[in-house]
Amino acid sequence: MDKQQETINLTDFETLFKRHYAELCGFANKYLEDLEAAEEVVQAFFVKLWENKEKLQEIQSVRSYLFSSVKNACYNQLKHIKIREEYKAHNQREMDQEKNNVEDEFAASELEDKIRQSIDRLPEGRRKIFIMSRFEGLKYKEIAEKLNISIKTVENQMGSAIKHLKTDLADYILFLALAFFISG
Repeated sequence: MDKQQETINLTDFETLFKRHYAELCGFANKYLEDLEAAEEVVQAFFVKLWENKEKLQEIQSVRSYLFSSVKNACYNQLKHIKIREEYKAHNQREMDQEKNNVEDEFAASELEDKIRQSIDRLPEGRRKIFIMSRFEGLKYKEIAEKLNISIKTVENQMGSAIKHLKTDLADYILFLALAFFISG
């Protein structure tokens, strides 16, 4: 009797599938706005329904059950799509940020090289005063005392060094302003 009951269930299931498949796909498409995705949701629902076919006999309103189940499956699909899109957007933001960081590091490294080259082109005394002021953090008075020169000479040499750097690094002046004058 089991084989006969299984055959009846299969026949009933095929009838149920044929009768409601197209209508359920259209219904799912209203939620998903993607016919292929709607068909996948309905097919997956019918597979799950087949796997639990013994519960079909317990259902009082099959049509209502089919539509509410497909609606819930559509909501789950939409949640999944939203999560996937948020994940992709998050990854894209991280990749963009990483790219910007690499570009910023490259630009900073390039700027650092250009500044170093420009400082190296300063006359020796002027270079020494500039380095003591900007890299060692000494005040003009301290530099004057260490080098046994007047504060006015330190001021003049720093002014000349900065003028040289501004001219030499005109293409990088914005970065120079940020790097030296804000921190200085």
